[in-house]
Amino acid sequence: MAATISLSSSSTLVSVRYSTRASKTTSQRRGRVVGNLGHLAQVVRKDMEFLKKGISRGVEWANETLHVQRVSKTLDDFLWLRYLEDPHAPPLHPRSWPQPSYPELSGVDLLLADLKALEAYAGYLYYLSKAWSKPLPEVYDPQDIADYFSCRPHIVAFRLLEVFFSFASAAVQIRTSGIRKFLRLSSYKVMDGDMSQYHFGMVLKETMLNLGPAFIKVGQSLSTRPDIIGPEISKALSELHDQIPPFSRAVAMKIIEEELGSPVESFFCYISKEPVAAASFGQVYRGTTVDGFTVAVKVQRPDLLHLVVRDIYILRLALGLLHKIAKRKGDPRLYADELGKGLVGELDYTLEAANASEFQEAHLPFSFIRVPKMFRHLTRKRVLTMEWIVGESPTDLLSVSTGNPVDLGSPYLERQKLEAKRRLLDLVNKGVEASLVQLLETGLLHADPHPGNLRYTPSGQIAFLDFGLLCRMEKKHQFAMLASIIHIVNGDWASLVHALTEMDVVRPGTNIRRVTMDLEYALGEVEFKDGIPDVKFSRVLGKIWSVALKYHFRMPPYYTLLLRSLASLEDNVV
Repeated sequence: MAATISLSSSSTLVSVRYSTRASKTTSQRRGRVVGNLGHLAQVVRKDMEFLKKGISRGVEWANETLHVQRVSKTLDDFLWLRYLEDPHAPPLHPRSWPQPSYPELSGVDLLLADLKALEAYAGYLYYLSKAWSKPLPEVYDPQDIADYFSCRPHIVAFRLLEVFFSFASAAVQIRTSGIRKFLRLSSYKVMDGDMSQYHFGMVLKETMLNLGPAFIKVGQSLSTRPDIIGPEISKALSELHDQIPPFSRAVAMKIIEEELGSPVESFFCYISKEPVAAASFGQVYRGTTVDGFTVAVKVQRPDLLHLVVRDIYILRLALGLLHKIAKRKGDPRLYADELGKGLVGELDYTLEAANASEFQEAHLPFSFIRVPKMFRHLTRKRVLTMEWIVGESPTDLLSVSTGNPVDLGSPYLERQKLEAKRRLLDLVNKGVEASLVQLLETGLLHADPHPGNLRYTPSGQIAFLDFGLLCRMEKKHQFAMLASIIHIVNGDWASLVHALTEMDVVRPGTNIRRVTMDLEYALGEVEFKDGIPDVKFSRVLGKIWSVALKYHFRMPPYYTLLLRSLASLEDNVV
């Protein structure tokens, strides 16, 4: 009996040792597989980087050897008739084509009238020649821009064809993808629903990328409105914020030299080979000044003013045509003018530097808010030099905290994820506090509250970037705005409508009772979790906009900006 027990215990011990050894072997194999996969990922990544550098060097060599940039610039100047432009041309009074009519004249009087008519025709042709010499205005003015493009109808026609064929091509891609989806098995229908929306968004994103800066800006604005276009399309368009292809470094260095008036080496002892970021209107290089400061150098894309103003002019024409067809009250072209003023204002980097200095001075008492220092002597209309801010973006912190490592070869440990989550929550708390400071204390709002324009510094500050536009609030509207946010949180829609009326948002004569009922129907009752109102600002913003469009609210820019800022910070937490 004892021998049997001893034998069974020995066999059990052997089996336990065997299973332990087997599990160790299995875990070692898994570790080797994971290590091999990580090594493979690193090799693939390095190969891709090598190919990317090789291709970019090849393109730069071709550009330098074949003078592609110079030829392209010459053709562009010829197409836009820039050789005829004179920056010092005096202003012209608008004239129309002469239409002489003198049926009762005869003889000498008729001859003299004909001579007068010829003189009028010659005067009009002279006026046209002078009109061609008028350059594109650097400040947005609808009439001056209309005069400029009336002398260049071919530019407008070519662009209309380009836009038409781009969207037609996108429509064909979407249609063919729909046919392919129809031919798939029905078991994939559930999966394909969201994928088809995402595919539509990706096609739209590529179309807007191809159409240039103005369309990219429109796409970026749409990406912040998932309530209108849907979450999948919004997700696809959000890539327009950080996946803009850069332009040539040689062109960027030439723009710096043209703006600063001397070779780059006179001002910077180092500028990175590749841009650290590329946006719709420009790209940023990391550099070091000759006196040792680490800076970010923002360079504007070439010929950007002409491209943006051309697209705004076409948008204005389209809205004018729509106004005539729809016969609605109000002039929708004013929306194009407002957009044009904002976009053209962003093209002057000296204004951005002034905005940053104003924002910094207004928020000096609040130590948790950081604004980069501007180097005014190295800033011009198309070049902006500012202090390099070391910090993490909300997107990076969110990626780390959710366990989606950026580098596949070095996965983050659990404590690193927890630390990233702590920093993200601190960033969100300070972002909300900064929004309230801008609302209640300074009345000066950052006009582009996008995660790409925020940084969380090692010292725990929230740094703001990109001051192309600032929004200034009147003092009387600040407390009404705060009251409206409190009413949103509490779900008090009647008081919200009252606050909107105090801010001159609701037009006189509007049926207040109907507006309140529509808001109650659209937003419903506020749900409470642990006694705290559970409000999603992204949802509220979309619903308020739908009611605003119905009743023609005069929505001030700061209202949308503040709610967008809170919604953006809220999304990072969610």
